[in-house]
Amino acid sequence: METVTPNLIVKAITILGAIAVTVLFFFAVIFALASSYQGIPAQTAQTRLITSGLLFIIGLAVIVGIYYVTRKPKTVIQRLEVSGQMKGAAIKCPNCSASIDANEIKIVSGVPYVKCPYCGTTFEVTEEPKW
Repeated sequence: METVTPNLIVKAITILGAIAVTVLFFFAVIFALASSYQGIPAQTAQTRLITSGLLFIIGLAVIVGIYYVTRKPKTVIQRLEVSGQMKGAAIKCPNCSASIDANEIKIVSGVPYVKCPYCGTTFEVTEEPKW
């Protein structure tokens, strides 16, 4: 048996949503036009106008829902160019001097931070000058 890919599901949701939005907007316009007909009571015209507004709002909600379902996540690629040979240096906690695993480093707003697993101190990882 063939498995259904997520891409196919997203396309189906997009197509069904577009059809639903088209139908909702069509009926919203029909109800709005029907509310302006002169031969009906004022209460009926008001009800049709409210129905038109609700159909329009539901159509907009479907559009927003389709947007959030079909949007693709952003991929951030960071590249590092080094001019010379590099060596890894041990990272030590400034509070308790414990060795920190480099895999624990998290980038927050472009700044590398790490939390010490021993004392719980969070600090910025900085490179000390070589001179």
